[in-house]
Amino acid sequence: CEKEPSSYMWIYILLGNMLRGIGETPITPLGISYLDDFAKEENVPVYVACLHTIAMLGPMFGFLLGSLCAKLYVDIGFVDPGSITITPQDSRWVGAWWLGFVIGGATSFLSAIPFCFLPKSLKKPKGANNDKTSCGLLENMGATRKKLNFCTSLKKVLSNRMYFTFLCCSLLQFSSFIGFLTYKPKYMEQQYGQSTSKSNFLIGMTSLPPVGIGIFLGGIIMKKYKMGIIGATKFSFTMSFLAYCISFLHFFVGCENYAVAGMTVSYE
Repeated sequence: CEKEPSSYMWIYILLGNMLRGIGETPITPLGISYLDDFAKEENVPVYVACLHTIAMLGPMFGFLLGSLCAKLYVDIGFVDPGSITITPQDSRWVGAWWLGFVIGGATSFLSAIPFCFLPKSLKKPKGANNDKTSCGLLENMGATRKKLNFCTSLKKVLSNRMYFTFLCCSLLQFSSFIGFLTYKPKYMEQQYGQSTSKSNFLIGMTSLPPVGIGIFLGGIIMKKYKMGIIGATKFSFTMSFLAYCISFLHFFVGCENYAVAGMTVSYE
């Protein structure tokens, strides 16, 4: 067969995701610093928990949107629906994967507009320790601030044992979580014969809401018991250990491999 010319649409997807990542990245580190500087100390855990909880709702609605888009044919709006002879259960079906990018991009653009109206600084609460805030630290550095460049600052951050340990822990946790989200829908399709649309719907409704609820409850507990950094570390260790023990049970639950001619069984 003659090789057909390959599509370069993936370049647009790559550049779009790159721009999206650049725009989204500052929200978490700068948002947390913003809250930490201008909120009462006992309220910061709750506010940060709300921030992360809302961030977890995004993927949930994304899976639900993906489930809806997967039910629509890829060329919807350009072909007559009556001329489509296959269904979403057919292996040749391709859903409208591009529609989610259009809806998500428009929503992201509209939600970014209110950020333009946020004040540059807020009134600090009574009794706030100005030296504790990011602004106070920068002001107190004085002449030393001018001598510090990016590499020196990065070295100081990475040499902090507490921060570096937390960074490594976060990398391991998110790596496993991303693998879970990436492959579980496909596992459900192969093992249980579910469509792509239904797999995404089930993942969005069962996996992500508990994570968001857990983050929010963690913030409430930290506020109620006024945990310091040592108390928060012990609390995090205990919850992580319990999560590990429960996740370990996955090794005892599963299905037999699907029969695939030429791979798991012979052609005969």
